[in-house]
Amino acid sequence: DKRARVSLPGGCAIGARPVDLHIKGLRSLGARVSVVHGYIEAEAEKLKGTKIILLGRKGPSVGATINTMMAASLAEGETVIEGAALEPEVACVAEFINKMGGKVENAGTPVIKIKGVKELHGCEFEVIPDRIEGGTYLVCGAMTGEILIKNVIPEHMRAVIEKVKEAGAEVEEGEDWLRVKKRELRGTDVDVAPYPGFPTDMQAQFMAAMTIAEGRSVITETIFENRFLHVPELMRMGADIKIEGPSAVVSGVPSLSGAPVMASDLRASAALVLAGLVAEGRTEVHRVYHIDRGYERIVEKLQSLGARIWRERE
Repeated sequence: DKRARVSLPGGCAIGARPVDLHIKGLRSLGARVSVVHGYIEAEAEKLKGTKIILLGRKGPSVGATINTMMAASLAEGETVIEGAALEPEVACVAEFINKMGGKVENAGTPVIKIKGVKELHGCEFEVIPDRIEGGTYLVCGAMTGEILIKNVIPEHMRAVIEKVKEAGAEVEEGEDWLRVKKRELRGTDVDVAPYPGFPTDMQAQFMAAMTIAEGRSVITETIFENRFLHVPELMRMGADIKIEGPSAVVSGVPSLSGAPVMASDLRASAALVLAGLVAEGRTEVHRVYHIDRGYERIVEKLQSLGARIWRERE
């Protein structure tokens, strides 16, 4: 038997993060999976290809799609995953598997086909740019001035680009770059959705921009039920936000004022940093360790644009 044992995942405290679809995928391929004392244990003599429907209560799962696709690549026979996630990261992993000798077809569509192979070999591979990091700097430019963002794939960021334009900013794009220029921002509604919709991972940053936009915005979060932890912190800085069920109603104010705020999760940290850049006076963002999980050298990058931002030990 082949066995694996990993602890149940943590991650940002933004709501329930079930692993049921990951387990369903592996079980469908013939693994015996149990959750014991905070660990997931799996074992199998061998995995066998099959047809798997991977849709959950809130739609597809990127992680479960990728995990099942990886396992199926070395399973015996053919696997078909229905209800697969459409995110570019899924297609990127599939391309990686194929470069190593795997046989994955149609990744990036709702139905992925995988023919199992005996073994994979090493390869050199370049990972796609992070569309959420790119989107964060796009919103930053719309709030603060002009930014040229290099090494992005604009096609992967379509929903965010369209919303930033709708909010009044000017966006120019090339094959692997974006230039954003600040203009008068206006209130713009957003409903988050799985790709190709507006990403839940950009909701907090976009809300920070809407706090200083002219008029009212309604931002609706449908994927994570506890993803408005940045709202009270933005309100400490003078934002006018009311939560109504799954929506935050943001009425723009002329300016924010610096305050000590607490980051609750990765994207909330980024949103509070963006708010701090446009607020009058000094903003201190505490518990900022979250931010390093998703942004490489964010302080240095913002400093290079002229931001007065630095780290202090608490």
